[in-house]
Amino acid sequence: MAISTYLATLKWGETESAVAKVIDIKDFPDLMGEPNMLETTTLSDGAQTYIPGIKSMDSMAFTYNYTKEDFAKVKADEGKPLHYSLEFSDGSKFTWQGQHTATLPGKGVDEVIEAGISIAPSTPVEFVDA
Repeated sequence: MAISTYLATLKWGETESAVAKVIDIKDFPDLMGEPNMLETTTLSDGAQTYIPGIKSMDSMAFTYNYTKEDFAKVKADEGKPLHYSLEFSDGSKFTWQGQHTATLPGKGVDEVIEAGISIAPSTPVEFVDA
């Protein structure tokens, strides 16, 4: 059975056991990068061939509704090495370590002000089947 994004929660803390929900998020990024493709084609091959290389990961951008209180919470932990967890309503979670930066994208007329948290991962994302 499928699940929805309802109750998906981003948590962080200084240790894995200390992770806690700090803000409510509106979205989450791709969590597990695709591997780089390493070309193995020889002159005898009729088509290009590949093997998977290491997984490529970009910064992980999450969006939340701006409030000065939530923005202050994100800023307070900015640049610190932290443990992160994204948890779903079925009890599953994805964990990793990294550091984050607070972001504030531009907006126009009659829009909700949103803010962001951009996490630079320092470990691979691991699936934890609770």
